[in-house]
Amino acid sequence: MNFTKTDIPEVVVIEPKVFGDQRGYFFESFNQKEFEENIGQVNFVQDNESKSTFGALRGLHFQKPPYAQAKLVRCVQGKVLDVVIDVRKNSPTYGKHIAVELSEENKKQVFIPRGFAHGFVTLSKEAIFAYKVDNWYALEYDSGIVWNDTTLNIDWKINPKKVILSSKDQQLSTFKALQTPFIY
Repeated sequence: MNFTKTDIPEVVVIEPKVFGDQRGYFFESFNQKEFEENIGQVNFVQDNESKSTFGALRGLHFQKPPYAQAKLVRCVQGKVLDVVIDVRKNSPTYGKHIAVELSEENKKQVFIPRGFAHGFVTLSKEAIFAYKVDNWYALEYDSGIVWNDTTLNIDWKINPKKVILSSKDQQLSTFKALQTPFIY
C-alpha cells in the first residue's frame, strides 16, 4: 500500500497494490501492521456502508467528543468526490479542505482523523461507500457544516441544482457559526 499525506498532513490517501489477471483482481483493503507503521494506532470498532444515487451528498459531518470519530473511507462501487475539512481551532490548516475522487476503479481510501468534518457526493449513477470508524455513533454528539458554505467554497464537481440532501443535512451550521470542540 502507498500512504500519501495530503495538503492537510494528518489526512492520508491510501492506494492499495492491485493484482489483476483474467479472473479479475485482488487487493488488501486494510492491513493493520502497515496502517500503524504509516498512520499510527487506531482501533476501528464499526464498519458502515451506504448506497447513494447520483447527486446524493452526505455531509459535512463529525461527532463531538467524547464520541469523536476517525474514519477510513472508500468507494466500493461507482464514483464519489470525498471532502475533508479541518475543524481544529488553532490548526495551521483550520478551515482548509481537501477533495479526493474515490472510485471502484482507483480503489483509493482516505484516512480522516478526529477533528475533521467529512462528506461526499455521488458522481456516478449510484455508489456504494464503505467506511470504518473508531468510535460508536451517538446522535446527541452529531454535528456538521452545511455543504454549500460560502466561507469554505468547496467545488463539489456537480451542478448544485442536482444535489440531493437529507433533511438533517439541510439544517447544518455554517462554518462561521460552528462551535468546534476540537483544539489543535
